[in-house]
Amino acid sequence: MFMGEYHHNIDEKGRIVIPTKFRNELGEKFIITRGLEKCLYVYSMSEWNKIVEKLNTLPFTKKDARTFIRTFFSGAAECILDKQGRINIASTLVSYAGLNKECLVIGANDRVEIWSDVAWNDFLAQNSEKLEDIAENLFTDGNY
Repeated sequence: MFMGEYHHNIDEKGRIVIPTKFRNELGEKFIITRGLEKCLYVYSMSEWNKIVEKLNTLPFTKKDARTFIRTFFSGAAECILDKQGRINIASTLVSYAGLNKECLVIGANDRVEIWSDVAWNDFLAQNSEKLEDIAENLFTDGNY
């Protein structure tokens, strides 16, 4: 499980440090792709393969399925850490997520997410007051 919030800068070459806590769980090779809400998703190969299996069950005759699959896979790239624990993010993904300098690398259970500092703060501002309602709507079965 990935959890925690880490502040790192992205350099002019599109490189960012992946926190040490995340490196072992991600493994030697992993996948980075466009996420939702203008962030990037980083998956270990095992989690990526689970997602691929699920997406393979979507009917190609449905326009939404085709659109999502095109967007999700076209931005995907295999990553390997360099000796300093950094990855090089493709310029198209840097642009998509609006990564300038200050970034956040967060754990989100089965994946790591990379956010621009501005986008993350906007996301928190938009959702912090709604968190109680969101939790109530998600956990209505009485188990939590």
